[in-house]
Amino acid sequence: MSYVYLAIAIIGEFLGTTFLKMSDGFTKLLFSTLALVAYGLCFFFLAKSLEGLDISLAYAVWAGVGIILATAVSVFYFKESINLLTILGIALIIVGVVIVNLFGSGH
Repeated sequence: MSYVYLAIAIIGEFLGTTFLKMSDGFTKLLFSTLALVAYGLCFFFLAKSLEGLDISLAYAVWAGVGIILATAVSVFYFKESINLLTILGIALIIVGVVIVNLFGSGH
């Protein structure tokens, strides 16, 4: 169940970040409220996932997948540009998450 909680936390973080961008610096009440609710759910479910997962594993997956999703939405929805170094950085994050999963303290 811990991985289900982690997945929900990742979705909450992704939605919170997206709504934060759409809030236009907290000037749009609807998106500001949605961002705060999404982050609240995110941290609740992240805390629940930590009942059964090592913090190093959970945080690496949460942050890594969140960065990948945020980059994807920034490029495809908000039409922001990325460059080769950004892609390289994301690839390194993925490698880091895999290493933590395979060789972290719980293994």
